Amino acid sequence: MKIVIAIDSFKGSLSSMEAGEAVKEGILRVFPEAEAQIRPLADGGEGTVEALTAGMGGVIQKVTVTGPLGKPVECKYGILEREKAGRIEKTAVLEMSGAAGLTLVPDGERNPLFTTTCGVGEVIRDGIRKGCRRFLVGIGGSATNDGGVGMLQALGYEFLDKEGAQIPFGARGLEKLDRIMDSHVLPELKECEFQIACDVTNPLCGPQGCSAVYGPQKGADEQMIQRMDAWLAHYAALAGAQFPKANADQKGAGAAGGLGFGFLAFTNAELKPGIEIVLKETGLEEEIQNADLVITGEGRMDRQTAMGKAPVGVAKLAKKYGKTVFAFAGSVTEDARECNEQGIDAFFPAVRGVTTLEEAMKKDNAAANLADTAEQVFRCYGAALRAVTR
Repeated sequence: MKIVIAIDSFKGSLSSMEAGEAVKEGILRVFPEAEAQIRPLADGGEGTVEALTAGMGGVIQKVTVTGPLGKPVECKYGILEREKAGRIEKTAVLEMSGAAGLTLVPDGERNPLFTTTCGVGEVIRDGIRKGCRRFLVGIGGSATNDGGVGMLQALGYEFLDKEGAQIPFGARGLEKLDRIMDSHVLPELKECEFQIACDVTNPLCGPQGCSAVYGPQKGADEQMIQRMDAWLAHYAALAGAQFPKANADQKGAGAAGGLGFGFLAFTNAELKPGIEIVLKETGLEEEIQNADLVITGEGRMDRQTAMGKAPVGVAKLAKKYGKTVFAFAGSVTEDARECNEQGIDAFFPAVRGVTTLEEAMKKDNAAANLADTAEQVFRCYGAALRAVTR
């Protein structure tokens, strides 16, 4: 029996691979001869670096970069290596939130006029220096609204005011933007490709643009929103006159305060749903084709899971090949039954008795509960198989 296990992290408790190992333990108690293959799972957001790096034999890197407030922060990213056409190809996996995320900014200091994506560019630059030419970038959770200008400045683009000086960090710098120069861009950048994990479709500007929709959670008031939107429109017009790929109306251009636009206009980038990128990178489809059973899950299964989160991405891929799908979760809600309509044949909560959230989320407890639940599910599965073959 071949079983493929791809479970998203139980945030604050178990990583993707740890959750997979716990389920595998429970399965092997019942079917010790089973071939249980664990693959990392993430959706491009928090935890993607750890999941892909650990699950694909990569190495975590740590680099000190410019944080969203201009102060140094330590950012982790992963480097994956694989052989392709007789040479080693290096891929960097990073989350923009590690260098420019909202969680790095105290509540009282949130102000997108000043926050920068410079650190994101510095992480990319470090990856280039270490030989990476492919980049998988999650861009959720940003603290910024600078259109990706800070990132691009770190990569050698010059965003200049009328006096020829670099504009300051943050959205406020766009007010002074007069011209864009690319004569000092890192030469290696033209060799790089970027897969951007993006699950939003907002344009750069307008009522559905990044300033109006996401500005308030980053500290912007109504006046700031209007000003930033106008500055971004001016920036997009300047970019469009010089860089043919610049399109402020493209879906996802407004992601991460316009970082999506920065990638699309100035680099060789493609925006895709995060789960789509992860499933392709991990080669999960090839594993599923030859599997007898597919296991997925996440910390909490609810209606949002059914709306397209990582477990449903796995389930839909499995159903492409007619596979049975079980899911495990730390907890499930009543509306989680909508997941059954999205390809998950049955799901099971791991918490088996009355407990506190704190106790349930302790790593050892979560792993033990998950393994024990998997064991009982597969005892039932085994009994059903025996009954069918009698």
